[in-house]
Amino acid sequence: MNEPNEWDSSDDQLLALQERFNAYVSFVLDGEMAEAHPELAGKPARIELRCAHMPDTRALELLGLIHDQLAFQEIKLEVVVRNQEPTTKSE
Repeated sequence: MNEPNEWDSSDDQLLALQERFNAYVSFVLDGEMAEAHPELAGKPARIELRCAHMPDTRALELLGLIHDQLAFQEIKLEVVVRNQEPTTKSE
């Protein structure tokens, strides 16, 4: 799953993220993934969220809750922040 936008702490953005997670989890738990990809049946499930920007505080809180709920279903959540420019300190 990709999140190319900057995190803005808006309810709309967080709701959209939660809805996307719900769709992905349903795909896994309802057996649709195993049906579409039989070679993955019985293997551990993992959802990876690739972000163009570091999630803000509200997004991190939501992702923590999602992580904990997915753990009950034995689904791993990984968040990857890509395209981060290294920060440099001014001297």
